[in-house]
Amino acid sequence: MKPTKTALSVILAMSISPLAGAADLLQFYHAAQNQDAVFASARAAHDAGQEKLTQGRSLLLPNVNFNANTTYNDVNTQYTGAAAALFPFPSGTQRFNSHGYGVSLVQPLFREQNWAVYSESQLQVIQSEAQYRIAEQDLILRVAQTYFDVLIAQDSVQLAAAQKTAIAEQLEQAKRNFEVGTATITDTHEAQARYDLIVAQEISAQSNLEVKRRTLQQLINAVPQDLNPLGQSLMLEQPQPVDLDKWVNEAQLHNYQVVMAQASAEIAEKEVDRNRGGHLPTVDLVANYNRSIANGSVYGIGTDSTATSVGVQLNVPLFQGGAVQSKWREAEANRERARQELENTRRNVELQTRQAYLGVVNGIAQVQALQQALKSSESMLEASKLGHEVGVRTNIDVLNAQQQAYSTRRDLYQAEYNYLISQLSLQAAVGGLSEDDLSKINQALH
Repeated sequence: MKPTKTALSVILAMSISPLAGAADLLQFYHAAQNQDAVFASARAAHDAGQEKLTQGRSLLLPNVNFNANTTYNDVNTQYTGAAAALFPFPSGTQRFNSHGYGVSLVQPLFREQNWAVYSESQLQVIQSEAQYRIAEQDLILRVAQTYFDVLIAQDSVQLAAAQKTAIAEQLEQAKRNFEVGTATITDTHEAQARYDLIVAQEISAQSNLEVKRRTLQQLINAVPQDLNPLGQSLMLEQPQPVDLDKWVNEAQLHNYQVVMAQASAEIAEKEVDRNRGGHLPTVDLVANYNRSIANGSVYGIGTDSTATSVGVQLNVPLFQGGAVQSKWREAEANRERARQELENTRRNVELQTRQAYLGVVNGIAQVQALQQALKSSESMLEASKLGHEVGVRTNIDVLNAQQQAYSTRRDLYQAEYNYLISQLSLQAAVGGLSEDDLSKINQALH
């Protein structure tokens, strides 16, 4: 259980308490879903990626085109020579209009490259889906990390303020004791030095808090409200199952980074097939319908003609300047690159999973150790104060005990936040991070 924040002393009672109207983690997450520019970009990229399948399928379907034309003709013809007198059509200028329209259809029957592109489009959709899931998980992690960064910054400000008040009391006491001759000037100088240092640390903590709040503002595109702090209901839970190898195996199967890299490797394989298909012939079903109408001609007579044709067209590539072979070699090199990137992704995912798992397990041990250390620090602080009153401890001893107590409390807060982030990171590593995981953590905030 999280130790009570008022347990150090009367001074430590100034620590964080829930604020009325404060916003919780889920509220910030929902705001970020609508306002975060990075996630909005990922959503648009996902929508664009879904169109790849339609584009790939279109290469297998008929291609139908309609064309139309109209032309004004002004033709001057003069027939000369001995045969001109016998030519049945008159010389002179002929002005007439001609127009026409037509429909053409091409249905691919055999195009190996088109089938390869269609297969690639299916994999590209898988890629875009995985990329979007990564963006969803990344948003959860970024919101949680930024939220806890603000909380630890608030903790640091309030702990610095409380420590400054405590040191100020010790400084005043040291001055009084020096005036009455019961202490040396050294105690006053030591307390003054500690006071000046904590003032500087408080200013730095306030500046850091402002930066962290602006970072959260960037996610939600609004000035953040007060945040619900972490309460005393934090439960420290071991990963289930308690078997690191099972988590690693699950990550290798379902991690979205691996899914993307696997799809890239398969696309690279398809690219080899597609470029190898550049040597193969293509066969298309071709159909045409055309009608042309003219109200005159160079011979002075009009025409109205209709033409329909249906056939099969064969195209055999013979030589294209070496481009086909070059693209084939390029595709094979890219295939090897994709294979190596897949292997690298698998290794990175394994490392990330192990780090997240150990972050949870070791985080529990660290929180428990710091909880015990805080109790010891509180006891040492009280003993130092009592010893100073009876003359067996110096003012410096009290200042050191206060410093250790505050540092231990700040370390405990940070360890708790790190433990929660590790829980989310572990779920993300196996592709299972969702809003439900964030909701579970949100229950510990109030």
